[in-house]
Amino acid sequence: MSPRIGRPTTEPKDKFLKIRVSQKDLDKLSEVSEKKGISKTEVIRNGIDIQYSELKGK
Repeated sequence: MSPRIGRPTTEPKDKFLKIRVSQKDLDKLSEVSEKKGISKTEVIRNGIDIQYSELKGK
């Protein structure tokens, strides 16, 4: 049995999503990522959470 890599999690992130974006959107994403000190992936996840919360709040 091979050893497990990484820390155990209750929410594994084993799905991949590939999207196309404009250079303008990529620049915005990069700027937010750099200024907040978080990954681009985390910026996107936060955006999903915000949109979902707004949807459920209505």
